[in-house]
Order: sequence, then C-alpha cells, then structure tokens
Amino acid sequence: MVDTSVRPDEIHRDDVLADLPAGGPDGSRINVPELAHQLLGTWPDARSKARTLAAREEFHRIEGLSLDEHRDRVFEQLKLLVENGQVHRAFPKHLGGQEDHGGNIAGFEELVTADPSLQIKSGVQWGLFGSAVMHLGSKEHHEKWLPGIMSLEIPGAFAMTEVGHGSDVASIATTATYDADTQEFVIHTPFRAAWKDYLGNAAVHGKAATLFAQLITNGVNHGVHCFYVPIRDDDGKFLPGIGGEDDGIKGGLNGIDNGKLHFTNVRVPRTNLLNRYGDVAEDGTYSSPISSPGRRFFTMLGTLVQGRVSLDGAAVAASAVALQIAITYGSQRRQFNASSDIREEVILDYQRHQRRLLPKLATTYAAMFAHDQLLVKFDGVFSGKSDTPDDRQDLETLAAALKSLSTWHALDTLQEAREACGGAGFMVGNRLTSLRADLDIYVTFEGDNNVLLQLVGKRLLGDYAKRFKGADAATLARFAAEQARGKVVHGTGLRSLAQTVSDFGSTARSVGHLQNEETQRELLTDRVEGMVAGVAGRLRAASKLTPAEGAALFNANQNELIEAARAHAELLQWEAFTEALAKVTDPGTKKVLTWLRDLFGLGLVEKHLSWYLINGRLSGQRASAVTAYIDRLLARIRPHALDLVEAFGYTQEHLRAPISSGIEAERQEEAAAYFAELRASGETPIAEKSLKAPKK
Repeated sequence: MVDTSVRPDEIHRDDVLADLPAGGPDGSRINVPELAHQLLGTWPDARSKARTLAAREEFHRIEGLSLDEHRDRVFEQLKLLVENGQVHRAFPKHLGGQEDHGGNIAGFEELVTADPSLQIKSGVQWGLFGSAVMHLGSKEHHEKWLPGIMSLEIPGAFAMTEVGHGSDVASIATTATYDADTQEFVIHTPFRAAWKDYLGNAAVHGKAATLFAQLITNGVNHGVHCFYVPIRDDDGKFLPGIGGEDDGIKGGLNGIDNGKLHFTNVRVPRTNLLNRYGDVAEDGTYSSPISSPGRRFFTMLGTLVQGRVSLDGAAVAASAVALQIAITYGSQRRQFNASSDIREEVILDYQRHQRRLLPKLATTYAAMFAHDQLLVKFDGVFSGKSDTPDDRQDLETLAAALKSLSTWHALDTLQEAREACGGAGFMVGNRLTSLRADLDIYVTFEGDNNVLLQLVGKRLLGDYAKRFKGADAATLARFAAEQARGKVVHGTGLRSLAQTVSDFGSTARSVGHLQNEETQRELLTDRVEGMVAGVAGRLRAASKLTPAEGAALFNANQNELIEAARAHAELLQWEAFTEALAKVTDPGTKKVLTWLRDLFGLGLVEKHLSWYLINGRLSGQRASAVTAYIDRLLARIRPHALDLVEAFGYTQEHLRAPISSGIEAERQEEAAAYFAELRASGETPIAEKSLKAPKK
C-alpha cells in the first residue's frame, strides 16, 4: 500500500527508481552537480537566487482563480519582488540598482516557473516601462521617475502596439505634435485603429505609460519617439482626454491586466519626451545625435531588445520544466507486458516514447547553451563593454533568431510532454496545460516569430552581399561555377562535401562519418549557405525593377528567406552546444553530452532530409544512416535521461506536478506487490485463453 505518511516532495528519485538502469551499459555516468552548475550559465548566483525566490509558495500560481483574483494576486506578488530587490538589478547604482544587465535577465526569466503571468507583468513594469525611461530618457528623467517605477509607486504600461499596427512599429498612427506656444506635446489617436492595444498594466493598475508616437514639430514628422504620459490619478480614474478598455479574458497570462488606451488631444510637457536620441527645443527645433531617421528608429528600438532576450530564456526554462515532468513520469509509468509476463514496461523504454521526448531534450540543451551566449552579448552591449553599432546589430539579429526558435520549441515541447503523460498530463494540477496556454503568446509578442526571422534573413542577405562587394569578374565567375557543381563557399574556408552523393558501401561506415563533428557542422552550414545563395541569386534582378515589381519578387522568395533564417538559427544553437561541450571536463558527462549534441545536430539533418536529397548533399545510403544513428543514440541516452533533466536544477517546488513527485512509482510498486501476493497465494484466477486447446 502507499505510505501516506511520506509527502511526495520527500520521495527521492533513487528510492523509487531503484530498478531502472544506473548509467549506461558501458558504465558511463553523468556528474550531475557539475553539469547543473554549467547549465546555470554565466550568472549562476543570480539565477540560483531567482530560483529560490520562485520556489516560495507565495509566488506560485493558484489554479482556478477568477480573472480579478488572479490579477490582484500577481500585483501583490510584484510588491514582494520589490521587497526582495532582485528586480532592481539592471537599474543605476545611485538609485539602488546594481547595473547588472545580464544577471537581471538571468534572474527575471526564472520567474516563469512560479507563474508566467508574474514573469511577464514584472517584465512590463521593469523590463519595458522602466527600461524605456532608463534607456531612452536622460538623467533628469531617471531622477524624476525611476525611483517610483522601481518601488511600484508608479505602475506603468508600455504603449507601443496599436490595433492597426503590431510588428510594423514605424507605421503607428498616434501622433505627438509640438505646440511651441505652450511648450507641450499634444498626444492624439486620430482613429480607432490607432488605439494602443494588448498593453499590460493598462486595464487596471497603470498610472503612467511610455507611449510611442510620431513626433511632429514645425510641420515635420521626425518618426517614432517615446513619451512619458500619466494616464490615471491615484484613485485609478483616467485623466482628462484618456480612455481605455479592458481586453478581458485571454488564452493565457490572465494574471496580467491587458487593455487598450486612446488619447484625445492630451497635453504633456515638452520635457516628457524621452530625449536620448531625439530632442525638441523650446522653439520647436528638432535635434538628434543620429542624423539618419531609419538608423535612429532602429537604435531606439534596439535599446528595448531585452524583452526578446528574456522571452528566449523563459521559453527554455518552461521547456526544461515540461521535460523534467514528462521524463520523470515516463521513467515511472508502466504499461503493457512486452518482455515479462508479470512486469509491465516503463513507457520511456519504448523507442517511440524516446523519439517523442529525447530529441526535444537535446534541443532544450542546445537552446539553453545558445541563450547564455545571447545573455553575454546582451550584457556586453548594455554594460558598454562592447557597445558598437555592429555589436548592437549582432545582438538584435541573435535575439530575433533565438527567441523565434525557443518559443516555438517551448510550445511543441509542452504539447508533446502533455501527450506523453496521457490523461494525467491533461490535468491542470500537473502544470503542462496551463504552461502551454501561457507560453502560447510568446511566439507573437515582442515580435512575431516570422517577422523576426525575416529580419534575420535580411541580415544574412546583407552579409552575403558584402562578401562579394568589389569582387572582380573572375571571382564571381568562379563562385557561380562552384554553385553549379553543388558546392558552397563559406566565409571561414570550410571544405565542401565533395563526395556527399557517394555511398560509403555500408550504413555502418556512413554512421561513422556522421559522428564526426566537422561533418555535422558542414552539413548544417551547407544548408544555410545554399539557401541564402539561392535567395540572393533570385533577388539579384530586384535593383533593376520598379518598386512594385521588386516587392513582388521579394514576396515570391519570402518563405525561402525565412526558412534560411531558421536554418541559420539552428546552426547557431548547434555551435553553442558544441562550444559548451568543449568546456566539459568530466569524461562521463562529456560522452553523454556528445551523444546529446549529435542527436540535436543529426535530428536537424533528418528533419530537413528532403533538402539534402533534392540538392544532392546526401545520398540515399547516408540519408538512411542518419535515421539509423539517431535510433542508436536514443538507446544510448535513455539510461541518462533522468540525470539530464535533474541537471536542470528544478525542484518539486518549481515543478509542482504530482506525477513528477515519485507518487507514480509508488502506485506501480503497490500494484506489483498486490499481484505478487496474489500469485503467491495460489488464488489467481485462470485466464480464459489458457483454457483453449492449441490448434493442430
């Protein structure tokens, strides 16, 4: 019988899984503490402290709350975050912050394990509203408003998105027209589609907003700028000229009071313009340290890239939680008699179950290592240690690429984990359904993923063009000939797969080749290069076409460009995994992580096998070898699956899923003990089929 005196969180994994394989057949074992520390990344202390905070019960989501109750609970949780002080890490030291930009994001994204609504609402307050004041404003703005923002005395909204314009921020219709006579800006939403929408803190709690509008002065539109605009009084009533609506119940994140705002000739002082990148003098004269309107716009938006960075990390954390729940459950749940008449099989021992979960585990590791590199790049730019225009462009491109892949991956992983847990996974108490609902919006806010990948694709095209700028006719002709032969030029001089279409005579020999790190790098790089080169070649004629014809040509190649950007992002993740692998010192850990890296890399090749076959990069023999080796890797990794998820470092206070607590193993042992006792008693009923005489 189940011992009810033992709480699920007291059950140790080794006690309930004693009959499962410990390590691999070759004796290899993972050093879990060492790997867990590596997975904490470059800011282990900040991440660990945030996890301690997220483990506290007062921060946990309570299922079944009404809309108002959930919103009130999350707002009260923000006050607890203020008391803790960790959310102030990025703010200036003289105001009580630490100016620790990387550590701030590392800690902030861990709040997703407590309640994604808490993570996003705190991100709205301090990561968007507060960051807009800090990064777009002057010292005077900091002194005036940041203390109240940090203390939550001034809850605020980030008013950028409009009903009629989402990702196309440059085209928003809200205006801020300067009146030199009164030295005020007049904020106005001229029509319904110009209303600001989907704004956290707008429906109930916000007292002010950082509002993005077209700055017009002396009859000239200088493009989108940001303004600090009070929106409510201390009693929670809208100020004159301001109105709004509650967005109501959403598909997830209902602890956040999203809403709409509109402005009818609302006047704010000239000094409420956050003027780091553009200012207006008393007489209406506009000035900016950046002469190009386009570059100015992208520089301003680039200062707010941390939203995408944090979503990347939060999505990875949610994927890790889902896999720890599903793999723990899969290691305990038994179903069907396969190798024994009296003992059912653990479902994670079935190859199909491994196929469902272990490749996603490999991808989560790759995304985790890539995210840490993104955080390092982010911290370098925002701390000023490496803040050049090229660094900022690299950061924006990397954030766009990785956020897209990790948020899509989180949805896929949460859904697969839910299905892999059967009916138990569908129970709200086991977290997976609610996490998936909350993470759903991650793929379209802070930039729709497809739009972000198009940004990445355009960067790839730009870099591709730079490689041939000034090249002579002979160089271009040689490149064209190499393309025709199915070879691809690579900037680092990577050799071409000269014999990729040749069979190696046996699957075993083909597998041996695929295990090679350089082979995997070359296969993944080759696809990116080939796709970019193909799109570039088809777009070469665009400069000679009319704008309409050029737009039509680009549109005809848009999907291929986005797929090339996705392939590039996948390569970045593989490279990050490989670089992290090189830092592992424990032999057993290194061996298992190498298998996991290979599973990720060859999984990408298998996913895109049609491209490799159509473009002559792989033969049929080697294509079949990819799948054969993946099957072999699954069997090798299976004994280490629990160690790999345990290394994520999440406790039952983070998971909060009964099916991951060890209780399922207890149920299985109870059932096994019952039937063993029944067999020993001799009272087991005779199975009907045993009574039937065998056919002659």
